[in-house]
Amino acid sequence: MQRTTMDLWVGLFVVMGVIALMILSLKVGNLNVYNPSQSYVISGNFENIGGLKVRAPVKSAGVVVGRVTDIQFSTQTYDAVVTMSMDSRFLFPKDTFASILTSGLLGEQYIGLAAGGDETMLKDGDKIMKTNSAMVLEELIGRFLFNKATEDDSL
Repeated sequence: MQRTTMDLWVGLFVVMGVIALMILSLKVGNLNVYNPSQSYVISGNFENIGGLKVRAPVKSAGVVVGRVTDIQFSTQTYDAVVTMSMDSRFLFPKDTFASILTSGLLGEQYIGLAAGGDETMLKDGDKIMKTNSAMVLEELIGRFLFNKATEDDSL
């Protein structure tokens, strides 16, 4: 009788572990359920998107307001064109500033929106004109080393 009880607890523990791994993989893979019934599509050009992926969140003030639906390379401007599906409950002014930011321990990248002060709102098919590309660690290290070398030369 005790062996059966012990087997039951071990089985429950294994099932809970499998469920925890599934939830973790959904979180890491950004496969959360996000499907607003009404949305509008906007896009923006970025010089460098870093590790931004399709289905990455679009956040404003820490709140998820949309998702990245497509990333294309423009052969005319040599930029990345990022298409975002925005929840229609959240409207942003035309002079909204979009930046590619990093969060979390795993370095998840997302698009952060900072609302401007324009009275005209973005609508379906509009393009965000003010964008800030992702920070690339190699560029930052290169700038730091270059600045250090210039300081040493001036002394």
